[in-house]
Amino acid sequence: MTTLIKGGTLVNEGRTFNGSLVIEDEKITQIIEGNTVVGDLESPTAFDEVIDASGCFVLPGIIDDHVHFREPGLTEKADIDTESRAAAAGGVTTYFDMPNTVPQTTTLEALEEKFALAAQKSHVNYSFFFGATNDNANLFPLLDPHRIPGIKLFMGSSTGNMLVDRREALDRIFATAPMIIMAHCEDTDIINRNMAEAKAKYGDDPKVTHHPEIRSEEACYSSTRLAVELATKHHARLHIAHLTTAKELSLLALSNHKAQSSKFKVQSQNITSEATVSHLYFSDCDYNALGTRIKCNPAIKTEHDRDALREALNDGRIAVIGTDHAPHLLSQKEGGCARAASGMPMIQFSLVTMLELVDQGVLSLERLVELMCHNPARLFEVRQRGFLREGYQADIVLIRPNTGWTVTHDIIQSRCGWSPMEGHMYLWRIERTLCNGHTVYHLGRVDTSYIGHPVAFR
Repeated sequence: MTTLIKGGTLVNEGRTFNGSLVIEDEKITQIIEGNTVVGDLESPTAFDEVIDASGCFVLPGIIDDHVHFREPGLTEKADIDTESRAAAAGGVTTYFDMPNTVPQTTTLEALEEKFALAAQKSHVNYSFFFGATNDNANLFPLLDPHRIPGIKLFMGSSTGNMLVDRREALDRIFATAPMIIMAHCEDTDIINRNMAEAKAKYGDDPKVTHHPEIRSEEACYSSTRLAVELATKHHARLHIAHLTTAKELSLLALSNHKAQSSKFKVQSQNITSEATVSHLYFSDCDYNALGTRIKCNPAIKTEHDRDALREALNDGRIAVIGTDHAPHLLSQKEGGCARAASGMPMIQFSLVTMLELVDQGVLSLERLVELMCHNPARLFEVRQRGFLREGYQADIVLIRPNTGWTVTHDIIQSRCGWSPMEGHMYLWRIERTLCNGHTVYHLGRVDTSYIGHPVAFR
């Protein structure tokens, strides 16, 4: 199967230029700069498929380093089939799923079960984090570093009761982890104290507007500081998930900012960080309108914090943009701080939301590609993905500007059936998503017959 994507504007490795791509089977075999396709490529019989990308920007497929697809065990909310459809519709061609499922992905058997499920159901490329517990570090040497991106560590209570709270266990994890540790950092004791105080003041289920006071700046900073200290002590590779506060960014400025290159590439840094689309887009001003639909852990915080995260996209302190895509049924989102579930579905609208921030001047399109494609590939050492390069897998997304459309219930692919972006109008559209050279999404339709590949690392 040979495919020509012609006449688009390619965005790749800091450059934006007119050009065309040739795909043979699953890989990019030629990148042709300029507006004219020459030689044999002009023959209409030279290709099995010709895709006219005129008016579109052509990007590498998005790599989302942080999703919760809920399978196995929580499939009333979501599963690998439905959420990988949402990924394809959002221009995401690769995802790394988190371990707080049922059973938790904290044994080798549970990890293999997830790979087996994805081999049957995932419509884009996939891999899975292994979950750390207080007592499973003995399994780390048995993990295959070529199959999984890293080890997920919950240093604060979250869904799934996977809290690692013993100091000796934390030291063991940071000392022995053979690959990157991705840490959820919130201090449980501080959160519990804040919740007790909020309940005493506001009742048993405080309004969601108090969520950032309970999952507070102090709770995030205290835990993130400990993670940085442990990573420094043990020379471990630490990737801090979903930063939410300006104060936490000061830790990164002190520990790593000087290591960034002028193009903000991930080098040999031991400590890196992720920001999510939700924390970059929303602030506590949005709780009144959207309520628990934007309740997540750690909490969305102030406009000052959001703006600090946005600034850090451009100075290297934030290396990756993910989603923390975490669907719940709307019935599970009822209530306030104590009762409503935390998490929201965002993967289908992550790229177009970040493109809105491009239009607002928050970051450039080239920088977006660095943060959502190149840097995840570099950071996790993904093989032959994340770039438009000859010899690389043809994971590609075509996006069209100046094409207004509104998020309506009927287009949502996630099983939960809702989005915090419902009713929102976007000016960019995901036109086509190719996964390993195969069109898995085109103008509203997902090819559910296609199955993506397991990702290879290192």
